[in-house]
Amino acid sequence: MTDAGVTVAPGLTEAELGRAESVIGAGFPPDLRSFLSEGLPVGERFPDWRRPDSAEIRRQLDWPFKGMAFDIEHNAFWLDAWGARPSELPEAIRIARAAVAEAPRLIPIAGHRYIPAEPELAGNPVFSVYQTDIIYYGSDLVTYLRHEFHQISYIDAVREGMRRIRFWSELVDANE
Repeated sequence: MTDAGVTVAPGLTEAELGRAESVIGAGFPPDLRSFLSEGLPVGERFPDWRRPDSAEIRRQLDWPFKGMAFDIEHNAFWLDAWGARPSELPEAIRIARAAVAEAPRLIPIAGHRYIPAEPELAGNPVFSVYQTDIIYYGSDLVTYLRHEFHQISYIDAVREGMRRIRFWSELVDANE
């Protein structure tokens, strides 16, 4: 990553990883844990996992739902799986919030790129999340990083047969 102009600080200790996971209420998948223990990318695009209780981490964690709420209010977004859309916006937002709360937590990696916390296995896909425009951005963390930092193309980064993630993969399908 340093070849791509990214500053990399010393990796997180086991205690720092545990604190970050405790604060966000989800475990990091093993490949993300390994990556962050080797070196912590720093800069405005990257979450500062040494300060997991910061307002910026909270903003990044809230980004997926806030974008969805925006599209529910302004772009008539609604998933069929949620049933009939309520006529009152607060009720529609409540239903969507409950659905997102039940979905695997999305952990920010860089900008609006996220990896799901579940399953807590290596090899989860990476999503690009911008409102409800949610797409796969890498079939796993390593492939995503190679794509993000221009080592491989999007076509090579997103492969058939990648792991499906409850709820989030359904949103990808809705965009196709």
